[in-house]
Amino acid sequence: MATAAPAAEIELKLAWLTADSPTDPYAIAAHAFEDAIEAAMPGRVEVALFPNRQLGDDKEILEGLQFGTIDMGIITNAVVANIEPTYQLVDLPFLFGSAEQAHDMLDGPVGDQLAENLRQHGVVSLGAAEGGFRNMINNMRPVRTPEDVEGVKYRTMQNPVFIEMFSSLGGSPIPMAWGEVFTAMQQGTVDGLEIPTSVVNSNNYADVTRYLSFTRHTYSAIHLLMAERTFEGLPEDVQQAVLDAAEVAIEAQRTAVAAAEAEVVAALKAKGMEINDIEDVAAFRAKVGPVYERFEPTIGADLMQAALDAVAAE
Repeated sequence: MATAAPAAEIELKLAWLTADSPTDPYAIAAHAFEDAIEAAMPGRVEVALFPNRQLGDDKEILEGLQFGTIDMGIITNAVVANIEPTYQLVDLPFLFGSAEQAHDMLDGPVGDQLAENLRQHGVVSLGAAEGGFRNMINNMRPVRTPEDVEGVKYRTMQNPVFIEMFSSLGGSPIPMAWGEVFTAMQQGTVDGLEIPTSVVNSNNYADVTRYLSFTRHTYSAIHLLMAERTFEGLPEDVQQAVLDAAEVAIEAQRTAVAAAEAEVVAALKAKGMEINDIEDVAAFRAKVGPVYERFEPTIGADLMQAALDAVAAE
């Protein structure tokens, strides 16, 4: 009779809020980390995956990391910024012209400073995976100019940068937890939301939303995080293996998400979404200038300038 394999010495619970889909960026990151750490530490470490809000929304997962009741989470930048305001930097609208610019900044000195700041809240940053650029989807009209945002009720994350951005564009931002959004779109409580394209597809928003406009207004970093209490409790060789596995996983995840993008767009078109680009990014940038001014004090002038310099150097 076959015997069950012995349990690993260390089990890490890893939670995120979206679907466990092969094209979902959170799920890709979770499985990539699971594969990397279990290959590096066979029999010593295994990862238990909790997708689709099984352990709560982002806010609850992040609180679990701070308390040490959840080992790991993959959490969008805007939610992390609610406990460490310097992360607001990453969500500034129209900051990055490409994913490569974002990667270079997040993997460099600016990203190191952000991680150091977050550690003061009991959370260890293992790196920033690829969420992709966030775009606007809605049922009112395509977004081609800033004026097309005016008067439209957009669900935003419960984060002041996003609320301020949509206000500056003349929209009507409605902060709302992720678990409520699909029903709100079905019922017309909100007209639209802003979301990475891959998440539109993996969470079936084409079923309830007509227009997708490639505004690429914010680069979505999704952070692979660990409870400091969990990390400090690991043997030193396992700590290093976790750091190494995270690096391997993030590189693999970024490649996979980029490769899936064309396939995702084709799938959304096939489901009937009307898709358009915006032509004049400068018009949008001009409108959101006040967002930078408002958040410079909480981000820090030096850190904001370092980020702007890093992007300009590309």
